[in-house]
Amino acid sequence: MRVFVAGGTGVIGQRLVPQLVTRGHQVTATTTSERNLPTLRGLGADAVVMDGLDAASVGQAVASAQPDVIVNQMTAIAPGHAGKPDIKHMDRWFAPTIRLRTEGTDHLLAAAEATGVHHVVAQSYGSWNGIREGGWVKTEDDPLDPLTGTAAEKGMAAIRYLEDAVRAFGGATLRFGALYGPGASDDQAELVRKRQYPLVGDGAGHSSWLHLDDAASATVLAVEQNATGVFNITDDEPAAARDWLPYLAECAGAKPPMRVPTWVARPLAGGVAVIMMTEGRAFSNAKARRELGWELRYPSWRQGFNEGLA
Repeated sequence: MRVFVAGGTGVIGQRLVPQLVTRGHQVTATTTSERNLPTLRGLGADAVVMDGLDAASVGQAVASAQPDVIVNQMTAIAPGHAGKPDIKHMDRWFAPTIRLRTEGTDHLLAAAEATGVHHVVAQSYGSWNGIREGGWVKTEDDPLDPLTGTAAEKGMAAIRYLEDAVRAFGGATLRFGALYGPGASDDQAELVRKRQYPLVGDGAGHSSWLHLDDAASATVLAVEQNATGVFNITDDEPAAARDWLPYLAECAGAKPPMRVPTWVARPLAGGVAVIMMTEGRAFSNAKARRELGWELRYPSWRQGFNEGLA
């Protein structure tokens, strides 16, 4: 197939493009900077500069590529786009990505319709943001948490917008767990080594993790199988913060994380950090494994952290 990857130089895009090429697809991949064009060409893609927030730029890039399917991997979370990670002020940190998940999604879907593209696969998010009621692990039938009144509210609204728009188009959204791997978890590991990533409260909040290579392989399957609907793309082991954070520290060669009570963490790190560590709900990947036939290279963060950080 002819596959158009919007966001080809991101941490997922750089693993997705080679997998698509290896499986015989013709790939056009985008970047926001001309200096990244050689990188995409080196991965085997036709490379194009595109501004995801400019409707004309998106329309021209898609029309030129004439793809069979569009894959939306556009985010702007990297420090070069969004600045230093800041979970306390997540609304500001994620502001560029929020625009890409709303305006950028609209531009891609409009270009798809104008060009006759019938299938779209888009990146969504599902790590610790399941609805905070009932059990610790959620399926696609459970709603996401709107996180009303927190710094994550705008970001969650953008995720809902993206999922609703892609669903209406007849495409697939892939809720990736917390991503790790080269380029995706370096900042986090460094904070752990500096003992600036404490364990909050009882650490009972659950998260789901996902290695970059597994995110890419799930995307390939969604493309090839013309998948529709929402899929949780996470590893096999949802885990409480009190389990994964000390292990992350051990693999990173760091001292065990400090423990702080919620009343100390809230003014310092913000309410979102407290919710994530004490109340977060993770996700089951059973649907993706069953319907897509997806098999993970890294079925557990234990294996992935150990191989990637030790």
